[in-house]
Amino acid sequence: MSETAYSPVSQHLSDLEAAREEGRRKMDWALQHMPILNALREEFVDERPLEGETIAMAMHVEAKTANLVELLADGGAEVAITGCNPLSTHDDVSAALDTHESITSYAVRGVDDGEYYDAMHACIAHEPTITVDDGMDMVKLVHEEYPELVDSIVGGAEETTTGVDRLRAMDADGELHYPVFAVNDTPMKQLFDNVHGTGESSLATIAMTTNLSWAGKNVVVGGYGQCGKGVAKKASGQNANVIVCEVDPRKALEAHMEGYEVLPMVEAAKKGDVFITTTGNRDVITREHFEEMQDGVLLANAGHFDVEVNLEHLDDLAVDRYEVRDGVEGFEMPDGRVLNVIAEGRLVNLAAPIALGHPVEVMDQSFGVQAVVVRELAANGERYEAGVHDVPDELDREVADIKLAAEGVEYDDLSDEQREYMGSWEHGT
Repeated sequence: MSETAYSPVSQHLSDLEAAREEGRRKMDWALQHMPILNALREEFVDERPLEGETIAMAMHVEAKTANLVELLADGGAEVAITGCNPLSTHDDVSAALDTHESITSYAVRGVDDGEYYDAMHACIAHEPTITVDDGMDMVKLVHEEYPELVDSIVGGAEETTTGVDRLRAMDADGELHYPVFAVNDTPMKQLFDNVHGTGESSLATIAMTTNLSWAGKNVVVGGYGQCGKGVAKKASGQNANVIVCEVDPRKALEAHMEGYEVLPMVEAAKKGDVFITTTGNRDVITREHFEEMQDGVLLANAGHFDVEVNLEHLDDLAVDRYEVRDGVEGFEMPDGRVLNVIAEGRLVNLAAPIALGHPVEVMDQSFGVQAVVVRELAANGERYEAGVHDVPDELDREVADIKLAAEGVEYDDLSDEQREYMGSWEHGT
């Protein structure tokens, strides 16, 4: 395979040693609060289950992710990693990763679209046997431009809702040619990362970026999936008034039964102080909504890609746009209203200047699932046909058991009689 001209992060930074030192400091702090990865590290170092594998990753390159990357490398793999969002990379963490003899990091913060994909090409040039994605860009690129690699890739793992949705569409079209585990859909991800992680980190990032309170504000949540539920729950817990916008009648009804006001976006636009999109879809907030909004509103996106708030429409309407404060851009309307966009409409909890992503403990769980899934692919990849696969339940439970043991929490088990009863159709009244 031809080599790419794109260089690892170490060739993009001016004060490399200082960056590496600060990146390692961030990683060490996070690792202190990641008991699952610590437990798996002992196993991976002793047993080297990934020996001989080459892993290409497109992830949010920050301290928590970096500890997963090092775990995979310490388990025997050669790892090449780049970012999955131009604004979520921490250059110092990327530099620290690149010092590992089995890791090459191409992740650099603030790259343009061309550089973003150049770095991804550089990862694929390592000829991976396993891919790990957050958003599916890596899988797509492999299939479209490197079909010769597909037969040598044993499988992949996908972290987020948007990526799994794209993979299922690809699979339905018969275009996904190796197995990929939908890590996003497993309980240890859905119940914690999507609800508590997205809810807490999105609201904390917006509050710190703007220095504004949630109390008494009308917060409009676009989408009531797991992430939207988390945002709504946490906003309500900080004394905001929550309005939910949905396209699914069951989710709209669920939000209504949870006590939230449910409105079409065009009506919510008239009432909202803060708008947070969580759908994974495009054009959740568009021209007709901007025209109804009040002066001073905050617009933020907690979905993977920067397509939920239509900034082209907003720019067309604006007579001026300018930086209001670090991480916030104001769009002035012809009538003098200013609509404020946080983090360029990108994933707010990772792309804002001060963003740190999900809490450490939450990502420990999700990355624990990633690690055991990669271990499963290395050991048993040939058992899985091309397509999207659920994470085997025993692997998800393994991660939960590690976490409970670390927390000192004990729980009950079924008796033999209970197992027999639950597994039989013959018992009745």
